[in-house]
Amino acid sequence: MSSDKPAPHFDTVNLHSDRRDKPGHGALHKPVHTSIAFEYEDARDLAAVFQGRQSGYNYARQQNPTVNALQNRVTRMEGGLATAAFSTGMAAIGSTLFALLRKGDHVVSSSFLFGNTNSLFNSFGNFGVDVSFVDATDVANVENALRPQTRAVFVETIANPVTQVADLARIGELCAQRKILYIVDNTITTPSLFSPRAVGASLIINSLSKYFGGHGDALGGAVTDTGLYDWSGFPNLYDNYKTGPASQWGLTQIRKKGLRDFGATLAPEAAHSLAVGSETLSLRVERASDNALALARFLQAHPKVSKVHYPGLPQHPQHALASRLFRHFGALMSIELREELDCFDFLNRLEYVVSSSNLGDTRTLAIPVAHTIFYEMGAERRASMGIADSLVRIAVGIEHIDDLIADFSQALA
Repeated sequence: MSSDKPAPHFDTVNLHSDRRDKPGHGALHKPVHTSIAFEYEDARDLAAVFQGRQSGYNYARQQNPTVNALQNRVTRMEGGLATAAFSTGMAAIGSTLFALLRKGDHVVSSSFLFGNTNSLFNSFGNFGVDVSFVDATDVANVENALRPQTRAVFVETIANPVTQVADLARIGELCAQRKILYIVDNTITTPSLFSPRAVGASLIINSLSKYFGGHGDALGGAVTDTGLYDWSGFPNLYDNYKTGPASQWGLTQIRKKGLRDFGATLAPEAAHSLAVGSETLSLRVERASDNALALARFLQAHPKVSKVHYPGLPQHPQHALASRLFRHFGALMSIELREELDCFDFLNRLEYVVSSSNLGDTRTLAIPVAHTIFYEMGAERRASMGIADSLVRIAVGIEHIDDLIADFSQALA
């Protein structure tokens, strides 16, 4: 019998996540469990936990009560089946691909990848996994790159730093038709602005270090299984991990071959910090997104700025697509300065904006992209990604917008 009671909104579900799992003693948050070993009075129970026949904790490299609480929170936020947390976002990506791919496999990836992810994917080529980089703003480019050996398609929602928006829904339809694993990195949009599950994502990646935690004080990453992919047809699963429902096989192998074998474990102290920080995710992202849109409009009209890359501007190539997909346009943008301006002098003149490599902080952060986070790629690869030498990435924070505009105005004067 159906109930007329409306489903709670995202913010409410997230805020009361720990309470739902009853952390004990009337606490509103799951406490920090620092033990790395767990006792069993019956050694048979310990063996059952190791073999996956019984739930429980065997060793903190794989499971911890505080980390589990964070995983449950991410799962609910993404509307997924289950989540595995890692020490960083890069650990989540690398461990997932290591666990699921084998020599001879092929991956199709967006060419507008975050620099470290691009570096990682190139390294997989050294181990017999081929990666094709394509312009994922058009599903046709993805389809043309598919091969019989293609095991996965990997995209980001909004590219960092030039903000290209992937053709998310149509790529999801393509992957569903071809029964290919569809991996979507939701870091820049976060589950408060976009649900990759709604476009058919199989696995969702989040760098919890960014907007999720939101205060620049803890590293973490997560991969969430949406429950949409039929793992019974995936050829690279080991028989040992085909226990229980088939819907659990993929994440079980990611935990065993990725998290356990690589050991990129999220510390309980970081997990607690990230969980508490995430309670204000929507408030922070909405404020930062509003600030970003206002700042983008100001910078677009400024005579010393030659170009602004931000999906919220009508001139952005994927503005219409972003308008359909996302609840807001996010807080990340990049700008290109006029040739006569030095990007370092400009950044040094800013007072409230911090020169930093992070993003998703409460504070506004900026960085000269070609000289730092994308330097190792080389000029030719940067040019193919639309990264000019004068490009400055701006991760907008939650300061008062009047103060931000005043700061950029005086730095450009």
